[in-house]
Amino acid sequence: MAQEDLSICLPPLTQDDQFYTEKKRLSDSRGLRYEFMLPVSISSDEIVEVFNQMIQTARLIHMDEIELYFVEDEEFGPFSPRNEIGSLNLILRKIDCLLRTASQQAIQVLQDLRSITLLKLNSVGTNSEAVDQMVIDESFNNMEEDNTLLTWAENNGVRSRLNIARFKGAGRGLIASDDLSVGDVALEIPESLIISEDLIVGSDMYNAIKDLEIMTSDTMLTLWTMQERFKPDSKFKIYFGTLSDNFFTGLSFGIEALAALEGTLLFEELMQYKEHLRQQYDMLFPMLFCDYPNIFKKEIYTWDRFLWACELFYSNSMKVVFSDGKLKTCLLPVAGLFNHSLCPHILHYGRVDPTTRSLKFPLSRPCERGQQCYLSYGSYSSSHLLTFYGFIPKGYNYYDFIPLDFDAADGGSSANGDSSAKSQHMVRRTQLSKSNGSHTYSLPYKLIVHLRNALSCADLTDSASDGKETDREVLEAILSIFNPMLEELGPSDGPAWENSSWDVKLALEFKELQRIIISSVVASCNSGLELLQL
Repeated sequence: MAQEDLSICLPPLTQDDQFYTEKKRLSDSRGLRYEFMLPVSISSDEIVEVFNQMIQTARLIHMDEIELYFVEDEEFGPFSPRNEIGSLNLILRKIDCLLRTASQQAIQVLQDLRSITLLKLNSVGTNSEAVDQMVIDESFNNMEEDNTLLTWAENNGVRSRLNIARFKGAGRGLIASDDLSVGDVALEIPESLIISEDLIVGSDMYNAIKDLEIMTSDTMLTLWTMQERFKPDSKFKIYFGTLSDNFFTGLSFGIEALAALEGTLLFEELMQYKEHLRQQYDMLFPMLFCDYPNIFKKEIYTWDRFLWACELFYSNSMKVVFSDGKLKTCLLPVAGLFNHSLCPHILHYGRVDPTTRSLKFPLSRPCERGQQCYLSYGSYSSSHLLTFYGFIPKGYNYYDFIPLDFDAADGGSSANGDSSAKSQHMVRRTQLSKSNGSHTYSLPYKLIVHLRNALSCADLTDSASDGKETDREVLEAILSIFNPMLEELGPSDGPAWENSSWDVKLALEFKELQRIIISSVVASCNSGLELLQL
């Protein structure tokens, strides 16, 4: 390497990554590199080429299980807005690190590469299918409660470049008070204002129940919250006072909404979660009433208030690594108002800065003044978001899929999560596939390969008449799974959603989402069968 040449290194794959084997296979097969040379004499076109190589490697580094399953269907990406934002930020961090010590000649090259990266980052989310745009409710005039919360938080050390706003059909959210760039900290919360198990230690409640076998730190924090919510002298009185009386998550679905979900996996999941919470409450009460009547008052620890506290933690809590290195479940005043997006502004926020002893929320993509600042809750499906947060994101959720479990012996399938299955596969809406090859028909590559093997078929390179017959059998096998599922869902309820209760409306919206995914698979199979007849 010439003295003036630059070298940018992305972190190599390590065996600490739970998906190391699959990522290493992909990395080798695609010839990806982790070190990139940038001569100071490099041309603009060559910088673009280096960037294209870097982003492919960065995407692989950030891949999760779902993205890895569908990777053959996506060519070289992007694989999801979340993956793309994380990948571009990795490149930016490497560039910014080099800029601190670069020579004058090298600075220009790095700045050019940085401009290309930022341009790409600014374009993420410009596709309306990827972004959930909420509309501010201008008719809401009573902001006193929200302003009181922000004032209280700032008086307790919170630093914020955000304001609270009300959104139509979505409640509260946070908007940027001024233009925020990548790396700017939108919100900073001191460790002392984070609600965690540390607040309970040493209390009468903690000393009474800490040794009970059924007691976990999360359960103790839930019980403490139920009591603290009504304490007139609580440090967090203003925070608890601004919380909603109802969280409207899937855990509060009524009988009519549950009935609307019959025929979906979510119906079974919700029934199990609701039963689990009820069993948990019954294990605690009346036992705690009898053993510790001075601590656990019957008027406070009712079933409805227990469910409220559980929904609070499911929908508002975050996992945070504190300055002592311990991972804890927490409630975060103000930060709990961040809404989730498929194309978030904030990705990384789970570790307290040991120097400032505060939790920071830095931006991973720009947010303009007055624009809602979104957080990523994680790589979650719509069923998870409905169950624990009470909403279904608009747009194409890359993590919405229908699982398929196959018996390795005969290729038989089940969509009910049977634990005896040997081979697990999945499908999602086929519109997300960028691979339109005649041998996959916009269906998942890994699923097609599994069924060919299960049917003792030839590989993808076989294009003779036997190969066509094989493909026909594969597509018919998939149709035999999804046609009955589509029939079980029944016809679309259409505009009837708007006149339904909140939970029935969500249930019907989710059912329609399942119908869209299944219909896309059926359509791709039928299109494939038509092609095979030509």
